[in-house]
Amino acid sequence: MQAAIVESISCAERIGRKIRDRSARVGVVGLGYVGLPLAVEFAKAGFAVTGIDLQQAKVDQVNRGESYIRDVADSDLQEVRKNKRLIAVSDFRAVAELDTINICVPTPLRKTKDPDMSYIISACQEIAKYFHPGMLIILESTTYPGTTEEVLLPTLSGMGLSVGKDFFLCFSPERVDPGNPRFQTRNIPKVVGGVTPECTELGALFYRQALETVIPVSSTRVAEMVKLLENTFRMINIGLVNEIAIMCDRMGINVWEVIEAAASKPFGFMPFYPGPGLGGHCIPIDPFYLSWKSREAGIEARFIELAGHINGQMPHFVLEKIQNALNDVSKPIKGSHIHILGVAYKKDIDDVRESPALDVIHLLMKRGATVTYSDPYVPAIQIDGAQLSSACFLDEISRADCTVIITDHSNVNYEALVQHGRLIVDTRNALRGHSHAKIFRL
Repeated sequence: MQAAIVESISCAERIGRKIRDRSARVGVVGLGYVGLPLAVEFAKAGFAVTGIDLQQAKVDQVNRGESYIRDVADSDLQEVRKNKRLIAVSDFRAVAELDTINICVPTPLRKTKDPDMSYIISACQEIAKYFHPGMLIILESTTYPGTTEEVLLPTLSGMGLSVGKDFFLCFSPERVDPGNPRFQTRNIPKVVGGVTPECTELGALFYRQALETVIPVSSTRVAEMVKLLENTFRMINIGLVNEIAIMCDRMGINVWEVIEAAASKPFGFMPFYPGPGLGGHCIPIDPFYLSWKSREAGIEARFIELAGHINGQMPHFVLEKIQNALNDVSKPIKGSHIHILGVAYKKDIDDVRESPALDVIHLLMKRGATVTYSDPYVPAIQIDGAQLSSACFLDEISRADCTVIITDHSNVNYEALVQHGRLIVDTRNALRGHSHAKIFRL
């Protein structure tokens, strides 16, 4: 018994020492919006980092020093490549040489809005093949409370190793806001919780080597719940303001003016803004992990379900606004040329995951409209088996019966739109300050 205790202390001290002197070999599984920026930050901090991704195209781009993530500059990637601090591979055999691994794989929802754990399970099973004592494993993929202990722990401890003694397991919620020039991986506070206190201590120590602020919490379940609370808070408040927008529309009130005036209150109010629907890899998805887990516990997550319903109806409300605009020229949607301005899920990025623009385009096509789009960041999209390419903005707005602003990119000439557009539906208040009969606001 005494020998086992000595060995466990030695294991924790060994990995802690490696982390402190930057000799720990760091692995990141999943080189997407979360994984690649994280890998680059640890490489810049002086660690030797191995990125693992099954998409060979991503692996090749990283190894060429070509960033496909807008928040990672080519120059930063090329610098860590030149210093031999970052390498990308598609083979999990690299795990055998690693000391730490951050798992940053997708966690989508199935059509039934149940969690799809397949990416996490697959990554964990591959890691387990080459797992060895002394490793620190941190899951960053957003998921339901309990995943780390219920899914990862049994697989990793199945080799007879003891968590907190022979290996160390944590959860740390990813906090990525693509396109945010102020807050990026390095300066966004990092929450981390471990299965045991020893796990938490090592996880916090690890992140402190590359990130500015680390916030340890008491368990993996607390850390998992943190992320869901953050995004559920946003989803519900956006649902509320979307409902207010529909009310204001019926009452002939400018909802944007209402929000701006309400935001002048210096306490007890935080402004949220309506829009054509929710998009991105977090807010439309993450709260339903909590809703699903709550149902398992016999609790009905009413706020989440109601907000999800309201937000899900917003593309239909946009369709109604388009028809109202066309009514001014006595045209139905069927046969009309509708131009969509912006298809990314938020401004100034190239990410179309869960973008409400895709839903609006789908609904317009079903109603028989001819749909074109322009987006300076998204050259092509696929909808209902058809591929659309981004068209010339200035050409389309003068030809289209109606232009619909779905994403309010900063580098769009809105003055030209007001001047040359026939009818305009503005779902983002991008034309604030403009007053014209041809502008229809959400």
